Amino acid sequence: MTSLACRFCHAPLTQLFLDLGDQPLANSYLTPAQLAAGTERAYPLRTWVCGTCFLVQAEDPVAADDIFDEGYAYFSSYSESWVAHAKRYAAAMTARFSLGPKSLVIEVASNDGYLLQHFVAAGVPVLGIEPTANTAEAAVARGVPTEVMFFNAATAGALAARGVAADLMAGNNVLAHVPDIGDFVAGFPIVLKPEGVLTFEFPHLLNLIEKVQFDTIYHEHFSYLSLLAVEKVLRANGMRPFDIELLPTHGGSLRVFCAHLASSHAETQALRDLRAREHAAGLDRLETYGGFARQVEAVQHDFLAFLAKAKAEGKTVAAYGAAAKGNTFLNSCGVTAADIVAAFDANPHKQDRFLPGSHIPTLAPAKVAEIRPDYLVILPWNLKDEIMGQLGLIKDWGGQFVVATPRTEVIG
Repeated sequence: MTSLACRFCHAPLTQLFLDLGDQPLANSYLTPAQLAAGTERAYPLRTWVCGTCFLVQAEDPVAADDIFDEGYAYFSSYSESWVAHAKRYAAAMTARFSLGPKSLVIEVASNDGYLLQHFVAAGVPVLGIEPTANTAEAAVARGVPTEVMFFNAATAGALAARGVAADLMAGNNVLAHVPDIGDFVAGFPIVLKPEGVLTFEFPHLLNLIEKVQFDTIYHEHFSYLSLLAVEKVLRANGMRPFDIELLPTHGGSLRVFCAHLASSHAETQALRDLRAREHAAGLDRLETYGGFARQVEAVQHDFLAFLAKAKAEGKTVAAYGAAAKGNTFLNSCGVTAADIVAAFDANPHKQDRFLPGSHIPTLAPAKVAEIRPDYLVILPWNLKDEIMGQLGLIKDWGGQFVVATPRTEVIG
């Protein structure tokens, strides 16, 4: 931000939430040539909370199109559990809203077609909107029609002018990724039919605070969202929430069902209950946000003590999951390849590269059996059970899993 003003309501920002120092972009994995060139850049990673609308937000020293470019390395389909989550969503929405061959489902930030492919398989017409060309290409190859663009009021207007009108729109883990959240949300009512439904999924700010999930803070995430803040953004753009679901994904997420202000969708008790829960937790009071940095420091200290003990005992530590959240965590702790010998990841776009900042080499999961680490730190802790199921072989040589948030824990 060129000045400290809220990215939504433009009120002055005076309450710091967390300062994680200067960090490289969390999904910018280095090739050997890039590592040798030594040109990696780092940017301030500071977050603030608005005292007017209570939107927690990051400064944005780097443009969105420099993050979500043609080399973007995140492909949703490499997580089996996430694809399964998307399949359940498609089935539930098709049944609840009676979707069929005459309906249209639009996903904004549709990535590689991980979600819309399930609607296609059910015979429901779809359209993906995706700003990164490489993931959009993968979606088209799956049979998911996809347009490469950033979604906002202007591009929504262009779609509507072509007659595009959606019965269901989805925005999964995208609302946090847009620098101008107001202009982004303003696009949905333009394309959504009068009785259409929009669903947003995003990690819940309340979990971030209560479970010290500070590693979900990185430059791609411009906002950290509560129902309180999201409802203000929706209503400012002619929409309202009417239902809510609590999800286990990403350490605890919300699925917010939204509609036009004048639509017939009735507000549920679940929505009213969550409003009350956020109020009880103090998300509408600035003082609630003031002590988070101390909690983060305790988590970092705990993990560094574990690494020091492992090194003193001559133990080998590796990591699994070259995830953005892991890069935030490692870089905030000052961890390097001298502490963690390798990071394994199933995504070939991340293999044989180096993690940003820490410069830990990234390898295919098959290499785990060659390196035989004593400890394997699971960086994407939200996929802990999936990863432990896939890599149970580390027990063959006495290896143990480790998770680091909200406290460092060795799992036998």
